[in-house]
Amino acid sequence: MKLVTLIDGNGNNQVAYLEDSDLFLLHFDGDMLELIQAGTQTLYDQVQQAKQQEALPLDQVRLIAPILSPSKIVAIGKNYAEHAKETKSEIPEEPIVFAKFSTTIIGPDAEIQWDQNLTNKVDFEAELAVIIGRKARLVSEEEALDYVFGYTCANDVSARDLQYRGKQWIRGKSLDTFCPLGPWIITADEVPDPQSLDIRCQVNDKMMQESNTRNMIFSVAYLISFLSAHFTLLPGDIILTGTPEGVGNARVPPELLGDGDVVTVEIDTIGKLINHCRVTTA
Repeated sequence: MKLVTLIDGNGNNQVAYLEDSDLFLLHFDGDMLELIQAGTQTLYDQVQQAKQQEALPLDQVRLIAPILSPSKIVAIGKNYAEHAKETKSEIPEEPIVFAKFSTTIIGPDAEIQWDQNLTNKVDFEAELAVIIGRKARLVSEEEALDYVFGYTCANDVSARDLQYRGKQWIRGKSLDTFCPLGPWIITADEVPDPQSLDIRCQVNDKMMQESNTRNMIFSVAYLISFLSAHFTLLPGDIILTGTPEGVGNARVPPELLGDGDVVTVEIDTIGKLINHCRVTTA
C-alpha cells in the first residue's frame, strides 16, 4: 500500500492511504512515525476504517515528506561500483556510513535551497530510501528485510565544496532541505525484492543517472544487518542506500545544480519525486 503525509485544510499534518489517485484520510491521532511505531495491525485497521469514508482526489491536496522526524537518517557512500569509479575511489570493502540531520528533510515539490555565499557546488544523488519498521539490533542478513516498513525515493543532495573541504562529509550533506523524500512510502510487501528496481535521476530535460538497485555493492539486507551490528535501528529510521553513477560533480566538465533547476528522482514500483532548486543570498 501507499501511505502519504499531507497538509489538511486546517494546516495540520495528516496521514492518508493512497489508492490509485484517491486519498483516504486515516483517523489516527499521530504522524507517520507514530503510525509505524504503533505496529502493522494498527496500520491495517486504520486503512480499513479509512476506506469506508469518502475519498479525496490526490490533485486537491498538498503532499509533504511522508516521514518528518526520524531518530536517524543513516546514509551510505559509494555503494554502486560505477559511482565509486567515477569518483576515482577504490571499491569499498565495507559500507561507508555517514549521517544526515532530520532538518534536511523536505517533501515532493518543495524547494531545495542553498546560500550561494556558503556553497556553489550543489549536486544531486538519486537513492532508494529504506524505512525501518521495528527495532533492529544484531539482525541477520537473512532476516533483515523482515524489519523493513517500506521504501521511498530520496535525493541525497550534496554541497561538494563543503563535503570535501574537511575529513567528514556530514556538513556538506546536511544543509537544510538537502534530503528530499517522497512522494509516498510504499510498504515492504509490495517490494519483494529491493535489489531489482530501476533508479533514475533527471535534471530539467536531461537524464543524468540511470541504473538498477541490483548494482549496489552492499544490498539492503546486508546494510540493515551491518548497521544493526553497530547501533540500534528504531522504527521510522531511514537508510539512504547510495547513489549510482552519473552525479554532476564527476562529469567533465561538472554539471551541478543551479537556480530554477528541476530535479526528478524516479524508482520503478515506488514513484517519482520532483523538486525545484532555489539559490538564495543571506
